[in-house]
Amino acid sequence: MNKNIVSDKEVTLIEQLNQRDKERSTLLSLGNRIAKARNREDLWHVFTAQILDLFNGNYYTICLINEDGQTHSPFLHTQSDRLISEQSGNPIIHIHHPIEDGIFNLALSNDQPIIIDLEEFLKQNKASVPAYVLKWTKLGIKEMMMVKITNGDEVRGILYLYAENSGSFEECQFNLLSGVADQLGTGICNVLANEKIERQLAEINIYKQQLEEENHYLQEENKLTGRFSEIIGKSPELQKVFRLVSHVAPSNSTALLLGETGTGKELFARAIHNASPRKDKLMIKVNCAAMPASLIESELFGHEKGSFTGAMERRIGKFELAQNSTLFLDEIGELPLELQVKLLRVLQEKEIERIGGKTTIKVNVRIIAASNRNLEKEVKEGRFRNDLYYRLNVFPIHLPSLRKRKEDIPLLASHFIEQYARSTGKKNLNISNKAMEDLVQYSWPGNVRELEHLIERTVLLTSGTIIRHIHLPVQSSNEALAAEEFTIRSLEDIEREYILKVVKLCKGRISGINGAAAKLNLPHTTLISKMNKLGIRKDHFIESIEGKV
Repeated sequence: MNKNIVSDKEVTLIEQLNQRDKERSTLLSLGNRIAKARNREDLWHVFTAQILDLFNGNYYTICLINEDGQTHSPFLHTQSDRLISEQSGNPIIHIHHPIEDGIFNLALSNDQPIIIDLEEFLKQNKASVPAYVLKWTKLGIKEMMMVKITNGDEVRGILYLYAENSGSFEECQFNLLSGVADQLGTGICNVLANEKIERQLAEINIYKQQLEEENHYLQEENKLTGRFSEIIGKSPELQKVFRLVSHVAPSNSTALLLGETGTGKELFARAIHNASPRKDKLMIKVNCAAMPASLIESELFGHEKGSFTGAMERRIGKFELAQNSTLFLDEIGELPLELQVKLLRVLQEKEIERIGGKTTIKVNVRIIAASNRNLEKEVKEGRFRNDLYYRLNVFPIHLPSLRKRKEDIPLLASHFIEQYARSTGKKNLNISNKAMEDLVQYSWPGNVRELEHLIERTVLLTSGTIIRHIHLPVQSSNEALAAEEFTIRSLEDIEREYILKVVKLCKGRISGINGAAAKLNLPHTTLISKMNKLGIRKDHFIESIEGKV
């Protein structure tokens, strides 16, 4: 009899030892996998593949205590859509639950895991049941087992296991679950530390790219600024511009520089920036006429890697590069209509989205725009959005042509002669009175830029120390007047303007005997197609017609 009793005890002891060995082996295997986890996806695979089967559970949730010490939020969840959301880079809105919610704090107060029958719990706690418990009961969960997650002496959160059948969890699982929770506390801390490092590295890469872009821009700026040390001139027309610049420069207001090509719009934009509170940052410039329409959006707003064919890496746009500085949009009148809409939104909302990006980026950028076009006329003819024009036309500055500031020509000519004589090694080079008089009498359709290039060519051709003659382009008075009024335009613009005038003349009628299509000797379907292609909308000619009625 005694031998049988001893034998039963030995069997029980052997079973207990085997169970402990099995638990140690399981914990060792799980501990290695958890220790190797570098991100949430790694942890998600460990739990989804092993933990649920090990404890007869169907779902799990890991909730961590937030920095405020008063709430907790989900860190990892069984549902795959949550993981997909995290991996996609979209921000997750964590639901903050109070720690004292009747469930979370219950698990925190126990050093051992606890098992809760949800049906019984709901009967006893009808008035105070957390929303996430109600959600699980609606999904058919009958039982829940919870254990506290710690990292050393620091309590980090709770691991919840859910089962669809009552009796799935047993107290004999407590030791193993507690061991898993201890290893999980260290694993979560590692993952959080890696996430922080990855965020910091991403920020460093962005700053590095921005620094490289700024260095590139600085090199380009140095090439340009070497041509001008200051704005040359003392004429009354120029003094008016100086006064306007002094008024607008200290503010954050948008400035619009208008004037003919070659009047120095970029130079005045730089003068506004250098006299502003943003002068310590580099002014960024974009020539809207120098890029294909397909690239302007990427140039302005940037793009994410893989957002379109050829996007091999992330690119920071000029708006981001000009953060807390000034962005000079030269030749803004050349911006396509579809991009005018996007630019208007940025100016209104003060935020951008990279192409292919899924988050908005707040920007603090001072805008200076410039155009050699008559933007009011462009608005009337439907080539420029009136809402964007009014947004840009906060503080317009009209730069005078060189014809209107002839008294500045001797100063400018002397400056350029000295500059190019020095660069070509020609010392003591002067200009005769007759040659200077010829310069003053010329109409200068290309303005200061034309004067500079002509002086450069003249200096190269001069062999002595006196410039006695300058080869000015032959131009009649009629040609000079025409040059003053003439603006180079694309054939598409001319076609658009002509079609719009014909449609207005026909009072908006497209088809029929008296319609615009008949006047233009085109099928009405072809005319409609052309109008769509050229961006001619109904409101471009209907308002004009109604205004005459």
